[in-house]
Amino acid sequence: MHELLPFIYAFEQENIAITGTGTLDGSASNENWWRWAARVNGAEAPARASVRKLLDLAERGVPVKDRVFGKGEYLRNSFIQPYRSRNILIENIRIINSPMWEVHPVLSTNVTVRGVKISTHGPNNDGCDPESSRDVLIEDCEFDTGDDCIAIKSGRDADGRRVNVPSENIIVRNSTMKDGHGGVVMGSEVSGGIRNVFIENCKMDSPNLERALRFKSNARRGGFAENVFMRNVEIGQVKEAVLTIDFMYETGPNGPYKPVVRNVNLENVRSTNSPRVMWITSFPGAVIDGVSFVDCIFRGVRASEVVEASGSILFRNVKIEPLEKGRSLNSRPTWP
Repeated sequence: MHELLPFIYAFEQENIAITGTGTLDGSASNENWWRWAARVNGAEAPARASVRKLLDLAERGVPVKDRVFGKGEYLRNSFIQPYRSRNILIENIRIINSPMWEVHPVLSTNVTVRGVKISTHGPNNDGCDPESSRDVLIEDCEFDTGDDCIAIKSGRDADGRRVNVPSENIIVRNSTMKDGHGGVVMGSEVSGGIRNVFIENCKMDSPNLERALRFKSNARRGGFAENVFMRNVEIGQVKEAVLTIDFMYETGPNGPYKPVVRNVNLENVRSTNSPRVMWITSFPGAVIDGVSFVDCIFRGVRASEVVEASGSILFRNVKIEPLEKGRSLNSRPTWP
């Protein structure tokens, strides 16, 4: 069963440090770990049956100690996972070729991830995923990933509601996001909630970076994300939008748990090349409220905004410049 455990794991420990200037190489590739998540000739990926089995055990409330997976199953492991631990420092290392998520603190407190460089482009290769953790600092890092650069989580579906511990008090600063599905992301495993996230002085830019700030949930996950602040962030190119809030993710409105996103503030955020500023999709009963843009400049916008929201969206001192500027039908030439 050891092959399915995280490469570096701690359970209920204190004062843990992984430091230095070396490289941790998980040796994952399309020939081994990543192949488990791939469809070949239209056939289902080998991991799907194992994932369904795991989700079924969780939904039926089978005790965690009895959810045992080993040889013959296809669940990929995280690289670094402190669990129910505190006072954790991960500093100045480089991580490449991970089977799945790279740095995954769970139910942990006082976590610092500093000066870490992550470059790995396999499926579900999130860079750093604090889950149901609090007092987390991520700074001076570089993310170049096959999935979300940073994805803040708090449990999935019934398991997340059973544990019911939010991720909170998280700072992301002075970091660079290159390839990835999102720069900083809330969800989609957000059933226990997320609050108090601060993102500042970061750079996000890549033709393969899909969004800068991303929220994703659905009516099976539910959960909330509130008090999220992004300021002084420079965004070059993104594929979809600067901000996405997607409640139609995967199963969308099919479920009884309506997600909530509220009090999201973007201040002094600048982008040079994105199809749009916002992609916001929701459904009746879900809540998206208190989204604000202040002192922002968005250039190179070339598509219409997508907004299906149930609450307020505020713009104050915001400039949106289309890639191809036109004129109003009644515009007059600017005089010298």
